[in-house]
Amino acid sequence: MVKVEPMWLGDYPVVSIEVRLPKTNLLIIQTDHGYVMCGALDVQLLRNKLTDRGVIAARAVGVKTMDELLGGTVESCTQAAENIGIHAGMPIRLALITMIEKAGNPNLQ
Repeated sequence: MVKVEPMWLGDYPVVSIEVRLPKTNLLIIQTDHGYVMCGALDVQLLRNKLTDRGVIAARAVGVKTMDELLGGTVESCTQAAENIGIHAGMPIRLALITMIEKAGNPNLQ
């Protein structure tokens, strides 16, 4: 089953995407400029082989629900995410707000 829902992060609209698969769920929260995802996100692939795409993405591990993802912390992220101030240990909510506010406005970086 795939569940796609608009949601609000304070004043900012985002999209939550949940894909239920056998024995696992894929959890994603997407902004207009990037996304956060559960541990299924292959950050190393984005960092090493797809760097030229400039994907702004961060990963939280050990999360099983959308609420846990929102309440989690960044375990790892792409270089493009680091370039706008996202880093390991940052709360996911703050990483999403950073994606929204800074990725769309290069003067804030």
